[in-house]
Amino acid sequence: MHVFKGIPYAASIDGPARFAAPAEPERWEGTREATRFSPGVPQPAFIGSPEPSWRPGDGDDCLTVNVWTPDPGGAVLPVLVWFYGGAFIIGSAAQPGYDGAALAGAGAVVVTLNYRVGLEGFGRLPGRPGNRWLLDQLAALRWVQDNIARFGGDPGNVTIFGQSAGATSVACLTAADAGRGLFRRTIAQSFAGVVMAEDEATAVTERIAAALGVPATAEGFTGVAPEAIHAAQAVPGEVTPFAPIVDGELVLGQPWERLRGEVDLLVGFTRDEYRFFTLIEGLKDADPAATAERAGLPASALADYRAAHPGISDLDLHTLIMSDGVFRMPSLWCARRHPGRAFGYEFTWPSPAFGGLLGACHAVDVALTFGNLTGGMSDMLLGTPTPEEAVVLSKEIRRSWVAFATDGDPGWPEFGSAGPAGIARRFDVPISLITDPEAASRRIWEPVLG
Repeated sequence: MHVFKGIPYAASIDGPARFAAPAEPERWEGTREATRFSPGVPQPAFIGSPEPSWRPGDGDDCLTVNVWTPDPGGAVLPVLVWFYGGAFIIGSAAQPGYDGAALAGAGAVVVTLNYRVGLEGFGRLPGRPGNRWLLDQLAALRWVQDNIARFGGDPGNVTIFGQSAGATSVACLTAADAGRGLFRRTIAQSFAGVVMAEDEATAVTERIAAALGVPATAEGFTGVAPEAIHAAQAVPGEVTPFAPIVDGELVLGQPWERLRGEVDLLVGFTRDEYRFFTLIEGLKDADPAATAERAGLPASALADYRAAHPGISDLDLHTLIMSDGVFRMPSLWCARRHPGRAFGYEFTWPSPAFGGLLGACHAVDVALTFGNLTGGMSDMLLGTPTPEEAVVLSKEIRRSWVAFATDGDPGWPEFGSAGPAGIARRFDVPISLITDPEAASRRIWEPVLG
């Protein structure tokens, strides 16, 4: 395996560039050493990581790509480009769980990249481009088109994939005209169906500025240390204050309303998505009626949920509604509404970690996707020692993802081939096919999502 780390796809984000569109990187003479990851993008500490992804004083040359290839000078291989998750506020391509060696070993060139998060990437600032995170990703994808052939990859056969916020990136790029010609296929793992209107985004920026005592402008924030912004941007009890901004240019609305049919799509979710957040928040009880109201569900929805899940506790019902509203139904709607070839899946294998409390929670599939089953988040989400079932599922997911990237066939039927209710792969032990995945939730949410 040949590994190249820290290759700049854009210029440093020092000074005014911190809140600007990505610029072309500086050229260099001779041979550049590519044996170490670049600094991460500015962000707060990351739960479960033994080392911070970013520290005050780290350099600003952080917009970089990393490449794993089994054959840099020979075969023309499919390319997989990864966008990390992290609730739009954290994430780094240097996280050990994103090491691409095992996945590339299944027969692909794997690319990971840094893109700006938090206020630097998502804050709405007057006179500065919005959705800078998406501009970063587009710049990285242009780098792939221009350079990946030199690493043994096929620029005409690029698949972008990501989880959570990274899956939202994938869906937004699949819906954006700016993504045309940069990739052929997409894999969205636990797409978070959240977008934000411009006035909402402005209000978030103004709140952060007021807390810091500076103008709500790029100039006002430029003189503020990133770690001070990180402390001010957090809202207690809220996962994240940021989301893609509906700007009328790059993001036009919910991605499932505008997915481009020429792009093949593989999309799915885990069964117990929101249990991860419920446990982190330390919730012992919940008011599911209030949860349903916040989610925009009709008053009858709560009774429908209880009828479909007899005896469910209030806390579990809160978790189920949030799982459906944030991840599961938006992912399902992408599969249902995609005008091109679409494939669906549901991950239902319950992790034994923490005595089984996590179930098939959010992010448990990431370690299996990359085949990095020990250390850091992998130990936390899978448990130790690594369960043999996780090893088996990891091999199958990697085989399916690389097969899809190769020729668009992951190994099971297209979502709509069995009718509008859909057919999907269920990743569990044993692996199976299911029709009309999460049918009860689908019926409850149809009036809301349309």
